[in-house]
Amino acid sequence: MFDFEIRDAGDSALIVQLPERIDPVINGWCVALARAIEQRFGRTVRDVVVGYCSVTTYFDPLTIDVRWLEQEVKHLARWLDPDEREEGAELTIPVCYGGEFGPDLADVARFGSCSESEAIELHATGSYRVYLVGFVPGFAYMAEVDSRIAAPRRRAPRLSVTPGSVGIAGGQTGIYPSATPGGWNIIGRTPVKPYDVTREHPFLFRSGDRVRFEPITVEQLRRLECGE
Repeated sequence: MFDFEIRDAGDSALIVQLPERIDPVINGWCVALARAIEQRFGRTVRDVVVGYCSVTTYFDPLTIDVRWLEQEVKHLARWLDPDEREEGAELTIPVCYGGEFGPDLADVARFGSCSESEAIELHATGSYRVYLVGFVPGFAYMAEVDSRIAAPRRRAPRLSVTPGSVGIAGGQTGIYPSATPGGWNIIGRTPVKPYDVTREHPFLFRSGDRVRFEPITVEQLRRLECGE
């Protein structure tokens, strides 16, 4: 069993906190605990959110006694097998790297003392775990990026990043689902929508999923954007 603590997050949430590090085993345990809480309480709780190394349970303080819920969550966490992990979906995301779609690819390549094509290969040959989804709806934090191209965040964030932009920030990579400010290094663009309210399941990614990126041409990007 992992060492953990449970603490209040305001008057309507409880956080199960594990050692603070990016670790697939810890995160896998968090995913399993979140599923166990969802199965145990169903709609009794408002939401269960997985972090890198935490699980936050949101509830209505007018209908649920927080100390009772704390004991129930603690019981689930104590009895959860430390090797208990649920495998998520495996997804392949097409990306058009560089050029107008990846304005920071050259900077990432310089950081890694490699060519742009080598930086693309390093990013596209990786397999990334979705640790959590946050920041804006559908933004998945994935890790880990090869250390050779794990360039830090930009010193000056952009005021607006184009939806579908694929970025790198340190050991993490992710896709901007909507036009938002952002300081990640943009290396390409995908036609895939991480968040789409018109889909039956709006969120494409969930904690525990595995993601690979597949290079495509500008022509392929345009066709996919047009739904061909």
